[in-house]
Amino acid sequence: MRKIIIVLLSLCLLAPAAQASGIPDTVIPGGHTLGVKLFTDGLMVVGLAPVQTDGGTVSPAEDAGLMNGDLITHIQKKPVSTIPELQALTAALRGEALDITYIRNGRMSSATLLPAKAAEDHKYRIGVWVRDSMAGIGTITFYHPGSGLFGALGHGINDAETGKLLPMGSGYVLYSEVESVRHGQPGSPGELKGKFREGKHYGHLLKNSETGLYGTMPNAEALGPDEFKPLPVARAGEVKTGPATVLSNVNGDKVEYFDAEIVKVFPSNNEPRNFMIRITDERLLSLTGGIVQGMSGSPVLQNGKLAGAVTHVLINDPTRGYGIFAESMVREGKAALDAQTFGSIAA
Repeated sequence: MRKIIIVLLSLCLLAPAAQASGIPDTVIPGGHTLGVKLFTDGLMVVGLAPVQTDGGTVSPAEDAGLMNGDLITHIQKKPVSTIPELQALTAALRGEALDITYIRNGRMSSATLLPAKAAEDHKYRIGVWVRDSMAGIGTITFYHPGSGLFGALGHGINDAETGKLLPMGSGYVLYSEVESVRHGQPGSPGELKGKFREGKHYGHLLKNSETGLYGTMPNAEALGPDEFKPLPVARAGEVKTGPATVLSNVNGDKVEYFDAEIVKVFPSNNEPRNFMIRITDERLLSLTGGIVQGMSGSPVLQNGKLAGAVTHVLINDPTRGYGIFAESMVREGKAALDAQTFGSIAA
């Protein structure tokens, strides 16, 4: 069984492919929270730990040259992607050296690691903490009915310890409802506390990228009971300073409109911080204090178009945060869908 880490935020069901070029002109804005379970493509090293043996303290992983952020992909030339697989391979060799293959900064390397027998339980350990999965909640930004494509979060899912983008092997999404809110304060970001509806997967993940989380859903059921009409996708040059609206689910499963203002627009290559947004809606401010964790991906509407999504909150001023252009998210999602479709055909 995988170890699931909760954070704030498979068999692939491919919907009909979108057009091979261009991006959708219209999408359904989201705003509903979404439960996410992501499984890594390999094992990410998140910490090095010394091993206390009968003969003293040793650090097998550190001695082998492993570092935080490395992605272990093979042991003894066998693919490894779960913590139980790592433990079983280590135990089976009973102290023999491990041939480890890992990726660091996009480059594949190898190392030889000699496990150490721990004094406390006489089990062999390699002196490393690894992550194989993560779970949490975020917010759906858009859904495209014609292809089943959806985008969420507006930023990637990073490992909490290393800050590195988690390399995704597979994952799926679940229906989520908000149970409570921890109010944001200057210096202390708030958060949405939600629950997953286990037992049914509403969609499958295609990609975890710097601009968001992307996948496919066979229908819009995960968007909640308040499905909105399709809106045009604003191009980056159309997003201006001035009044805007944020769609967000901060209570139960209801998505609501809240007033906001885009106060500054940055260059389009500044992803995922393309613009700064300020919450002006007194009701939202009273409910949450402004932008809180779990609202990442909340759609930002302006002039009748999907302009972008909320991505970050300013720690010292929770009424303000950053957003990413919708055009960037839709383009990235479309590319992920095209790549999946091409891979399926090529296979």
